[in-house]
Amino acid sequence: MKRTAGFSLVEIMIVLAIVGILASVAYPGYASYIARSRRIEGQMALLDILQQQERFYSLHNTYVEFSADSTDPDAQRFKWWSGGEATGSAYELRGEACPDRDISECIEVRAVPGTPRVDAKFRDGACGTLTMNSIGQRGPSGGAGRCWP
Repeated sequence: MKRTAGFSLVEIMIVLAIVGILASVAYPGYASYIARSRRIEGQMALLDILQQQERFYSLHNTYVEFSADSTDPDAQRFKWWSGGEATGSAYELRGEACPDRDISECIEVRAVPGTPRVDAKFRDGACGTLTMNSIGQRGPSGGAGRCWP
């Protein structure tokens, strides 16, 4: 009896099962890595915006509220997205007065994940909205302790 070269259906199915198991183990780790790297993008954007706000404060003795809808020329100096361009960014940035304070005393900057103006597919269930203010407080809306280094 002559044996033909090639793979049998059983061999192919075993290989596919092994690949499927490896993919199911690797994908959650990869997704977690991507979420952490996007979170760092938001944190760096918050630090950058607060530094710009402090420079503005040193010149004008007040902070500036800003958002994607801002029409004030001073507010338009501040980038409202976290990445290189708005459509690929993970977070939309907003700046407003700290709770119970005036804008001339304190500004709170928020990084809101996955809004329609930025990458709407990005979600950060662990941390949610990242916040940082000019008096040194920072935190996540999700309550997770590992959201800031």
